[in-house]
Amino acid sequence: MTSPSPLPAGAVQQPSIHGLSQITSSLFISNGAAANNKLLLSSNHITTVINVSVEVVNTFYEDIQYVQVPVADTPSSCLYDFFDSIADHIHSVEMKQGRTLLHCAAGVSRSAALCLAYLMKYHSMSLLEAHTWTKSCRPIIRPNSGFWEQLIHYEFKLFSKNTVQMINSPVGVIPDIYEKEVRLMMLM
Repeated sequence: MTSPSPLPAGAVQQPSIHGLSQITSSLFISNGAAANNKLLLSSNHITTVINVSVEVVNTFYEDIQYVQVPVADTPSSCLYDFFDSIADHIHSVEMKQGRTLLHCAAGVSRSAALCLAYLMKYHSMSLLEAHTWTKSCRPIIRPNSGFWEQLIHYEFKLFSKNTVQMINSPVGVIPDIYEKEVRLMMLM
């Protein structure tokens, strides 16, 4: 596995649910409220905010570039069309020594899916590796089933193989990495 760019020397990676979750040295994920918190943005040196939602309205701050990805968090929504362009944008911000914040409403599904696509494309991670890494940084991530299907398709496009498959379960079609969790949930 190719690890993302290391965090700054001395930095301790702490998973965060309410604030900004640092994924690489230049990429963060958050919810909509955190994305509108000027102190959080400035203290983390965010230069670009990518809003992956239709329902969150950004407060525009000086010296921050804003990008809108108007996608609803439904399995039928097409996020795939944004995988390459947003990954390229995150990479270009990093090349200019900037920092990107990806957010949606909760920082769980849409922003996480775009983060996984970026890690696959620019850090040569498999989908499974990208998910494992991102979940270690932001434990609440859980892209919806439609986004998983699109990510699986994207992984195959990039690497001509898949590390995650969709399977049938008692709660519907899910990625196989959730199988154990669903089985345990059904026992309760």
